[in-house]
Amino acid sequence: MLDVAAIRNDFPILSREVNGYPLIYLDNAATSQTPQQVIDVIVDYYNSYNANIHRGVHTLSQEATDKYEEARKKIQAHFNAEKAHEIIFTSGTTHSINLVANGFASLLNSEDEVIVSALEHHSNIVPWQMLCEKTGALLKVIPMNEEGELVMSDYDNLLSDKTKLVFVNHISNALGTINPIEEIIKKAHHAGAAVLVDGAQACPHIKPDVQKLDVDFYVASAHKMYGPTGVGMLYGKEAWLNKLPPYQGGGEMIAEVTFKKTTYADLPHKFEAGTPNICGGIAFGAAVDYINNIGFDTISSYENELLNYATKNLLKIKGLRIYGNSKNKTSVISFNIGTLHPYDIGTILDKLGIAVRTGHHCAQPIMDFYKIPGTVRASFAFYNTFEEIDTLVYGVNKAALMLA
Repeated sequence: MLDVAAIRNDFPILSREVNGYPLIYLDNAATSQTPQQVIDVIVDYYNSYNANIHRGVHTLSQEATDKYEEARKKIQAHFNAEKAHEIIFTSGTTHSINLVANGFASLLNSEDEVIVSALEHHSNIVPWQMLCEKTGALLKVIPMNEEGELVMSDYDNLLSDKTKLVFVNHISNALGTINPIEEIIKKAHHAGAAVLVDGAQACPHIKPDVQKLDVDFYVASAHKMYGPTGVGMLYGKEAWLNKLPPYQGGGEMIAEVTFKKTTYADLPHKFEAGTPNICGGIAFGAAVDYINNIGFDTISSYENELLNYATKNLLKIKGLRIYGNSKNKTSVISFNIGTLHPYDIGTILDKLGIAVRTGHHCAQPIMDFYKIPGTVRASFAFYNTFEEIDTLVYGVNKAALMLA
């Protein structure tokens, strides 16, 4: 059983008020909150051993380097990567995806095809469009259905010996749909294509095993996993990371520099130019420790209870429609009420201290599919409560009456 009261005590921000009401934070799909245990690690870094890494012989530099590389090993273990140098620290999921897209610009040509899904966040669409513009490769899209699921029979038809890359999110940020990535990866590999999975929305809820999945690239952000903003990771199979050219040039990513020629460092430093977000990387490791101490089976079970409770009670509101009704879904509810604009509903909820997200959630093709401008999105974490959902339902009812 999850001791939610004890968990909530770990998150200082949850004790504050907004507009005179206790904060009810239901925007976890945009960013999760940070527990005191991770905040303490951040403070300790700046108080005790703030120094640049990998380059100094002095004690502080060595301590910072050890902590940073220890965090890399924690993330390696969490995702079950075979080798620590297959974990590349980045500024987040978007950076990770662009790193891979930039690398493949030298590997594709106009005869090649790449596949994305209709459920993608813009950060897993735009870099591939830019890649296709550079290389002449053709971008194809796995369509979705009314339930917010991918049409897998169409995916089968899109695959061919021309397919070089497949990009799909593990979980849709807009709808909460859990995609069948095991099947997607297996079929892509059968066609000879590599696969990148955007795990930004999955990692707070699911513990991916990259070796079991046999995925070529997997990306995530710390701020979705109860860590700080501005840091994330790219997992890549060693063979693929060795094939890709460096994304940025500068310090740390070099073996030797002369004015005639530069040779590049080995993994992971080849992709980690410049001074990284040292504190962020260390705190990312602390956040991984925190959620593993709770346990993903416990997290998943409780969040599913929240999802089912919220779904049942929100659907009692007249005219309310939920978008994304996949059988495999995580704790995200996107909804509208009749013709009421989601922004107006979100504004009224904010007056009651309830934080939700409104708009297209950087997934405009999904909204275009449903022919809507956007949705109200409530996304739940393990520190949310059933009482908070009751207040959400009350607030949505009140907004509907006020805007009618």
